[in-house]
Amino acid sequence: MPRQQEDDPGAAPGLAGLGRYAGAATLILASLADSTKHGYALTKDIESFAGVRVAPGTLYEALARLQARGLIEAVESQDRRRPYRLTAVGAAALRAHLDAQRRVADVGLRRLASGWGTA
Repeated sequence: MPRQQEDDPGAAPGLAGLGRYAGAATLILASLADSTKHGYALTKDIESFAGVRVAPGTLYEALARLQARGLIEAVESQDRRRPYRLTAVGAAALRAHLDAQRRVADVGLRRLASGWGTA
C-alpha cells in the first residue's frame, strides 16, 4: 500500500498530496458522483448535503488539482459555464477515501459508546 501523506493520514492514494484541498476534494468528488456539474451547481449541492460552503477560490483550485490528477474531467459546454464529471480513477479514489473515513468513524463511535456513554 502506498505511503499516506503526513498532512492527511486518512487520504486515499488518489487524494494524497492535496493537503488543505483534501476536504474540498472529497466534497467535490462526492458531489460529482451522481452527475456532471459546473462550479455554482457544485457549491449548491455541497451546501445541501454537507452543510459546508466552499469558497470560490478553494473550489476552483481544488477543481484544477483534481483535473490535473485525472480524477475529474471538464465536459464540453454550449455556454460559459464549465461542467465537470468524475472519472473512473476519481470514483475509485473517492471510494477508497470514504472507506478509510468510515473505518475511522466506526472506531471512534465504538470507543465513544464504550467509554463515554456510561459516565
